Amino acid sequence: MPLVAGVDSSTQACKVVVRDADTGDLVREGRAAHPAGTEVDPRAWETALHEALAAAGGLDDVEALSVGGQQHGMVCLDETGEVVRPALLWNDVRSADAAADLVTELDGGQAWADAVGVVPVASFTVSKLRWLADAEPANADRTAAVCLPHDWLTWRLAGAAGLETLTTDRSDASGTGYWSAATGEYRTDLLARALRGRTPVLPRVAGPAEVVGRHGGVALGAGAGDNAAAALGLGARAGDVVVSIGTSGVVSAVSDAAAADPSGIVAGFADATGRHLPLVCTLNAARVLDAAAAMLRVSLDELAELALQAPAGADGLVLVPYLEGERTPDLPHATGSVHGLTLRTSTPAHWARAAVEGLLCGLADGIEALAGQGAAVERVLLVGGGARSRAVQEIAPAVFGRPVLVPEPGEAVADGAARQAAWALTGQLPDWAAAGTRLVEAEPTPAVRERYAQVRGRTDR
Repeated sequence: MPLVAGVDSSTQACKVVVRDADTGDLVREGRAAHPAGTEVDPRAWETALHEALAAAGGLDDVEALSVGGQQHGMVCLDETGEVVRPALLWNDVRSADAAADLVTELDGGQAWADAVGVVPVASFTVSKLRWLADAEPANADRTAAVCLPHDWLTWRLAGAAGLETLTTDRSDASGTGYWSAATGEYRTDLLARALRGRTPVLPRVAGPAEVVGRHGGVALGAGAGDNAAAALGLGARAGDVVVSIGTSGVVSAVSDAAAADPSGIVAGFADATGRHLPLVCTLNAARVLDAAAAMLRVSLDELAELALQAPAGADGLVLVPYLEGERTPDLPHATGSVHGLTLRTSTPAHWARAAVEGLLCGLADGIEALAGQGAAVERVLLVGGGARSRAVQEIAPAVFGRPVLVPEPGEAVADGAARQAAWALTGQLPDWAAAGTRLVEAEPTPAVRERYAQVRGRTDR
């Protein structure tokens, strides 16, 4: 019974699962918190990783490990491999103006979509590098290599022998803004453009099942970006759309074709198997529920019960939940807005319903954007912490206009990393039995999305 480990180094925490490589059965798991903020010293991730590994019983009997990590984060290293400055995370929006400048300099979104399948927004590494070059030129000068969170952790586990030993994978490289999922090549000209002529070392892009190093006796897989790892953990296939409600809201579809959306709404990412993962991301997701619950002074379970007491559409009350700015649409400085507030709708139940529907309407727009890029939408898999809400589960199929499958709660990213580790160990991608899922169906309520569409543009930008 060979054992493999999967790591999810996310925004909020590090999670580790240890699974049977043959059956996928969970043997043990561990967790450790990450510091809050949009700027984090990567060494905090390493500390949390080792704490989570210890909590999961260590690696003495584990034969392979892979790391899934939050995408886009900018990790800068100097010539000796030391961290130059705290990493900027995907949700740090200080690079919004830099992203807009890059789009303009390359003659618009179509040129970027053609070059690398994505159009720069504040989240992407290329935008953060332009911010670094302009705001902290001394740190840009010190930067000898640039990598991503999962790249750095894998490199540290492998012994950090030198910058030339850095590796990444297709899925995470495709979220940088200087690697093309369609061609499989870096665009170092775009990297140099972002950094005002500087060209630091970039990680080698490893194959999906490659062993990229060893941590003692443990083989290290290539790893993956969190969204690709989650798709792998869920066993998503062509025709599946995964809607993940975590710190961010993510809508992604497994596809055989690369996406190139000049609007930038759909990012042409790669998946962790050699295929593609066109993706739409919103900044505001589960925290919308947290904020509504805090405002109403109720628990998340109580918020769900309140939401289900109000009618579909909340009698015209709409929340546009741009509480932390927004990535899709690209409004990094926007704030949330409320429409249709009357004496009738001034109740906790109406507010709870509007929060759930506002969250889901943004994700439904993402599903339609993927369909517009040619992605098939045969199944919708609803995952993430926010998906545990009964109201979210029951209202989602009505807003999406499609049946929804809700897998049993788990650690999809860590599970996907473990599945990749088993692939690297054995040379065969295991077909682990999926956890039990619940089918949720509801009569579609198109009027909810129509009302949301009427007011979503009336927000403070």
